[in-house]
Amino acid sequence: MKIKNGFLLRQVGSQNIVVAVGDESRDFNGIIRLNETGRFLWEKLQTETTESALTGAMLLEYDIDGATAETDVADFIATLREAKLLNE
Repeated sequence: MKIKNGFLLRQVGSQNIVVAVGDESRDFNGIIRLNETGRFLWEKLQTETTESALTGAMLLEYDIDGATAETDVADFIATLREAKLLNE
């Protein structure tokens, strides 16, 4: 899975904002704000990856346990799926 074309991450002040551009801007109205962890996962999703790989990356980057990493990744992916931001 990876982020669909047409969605960009921008930093506006201290905020991490995802916006739709091009054709995607007709179907997606709004913005998504990401915290530091969301930004980290978004950047990993710029290339094809798996939930397992994202969980592993979280464990390497942050001082968290495996269960927390799995839950955080699953929740983030579910949010992206609901917003239809992923190519799978």
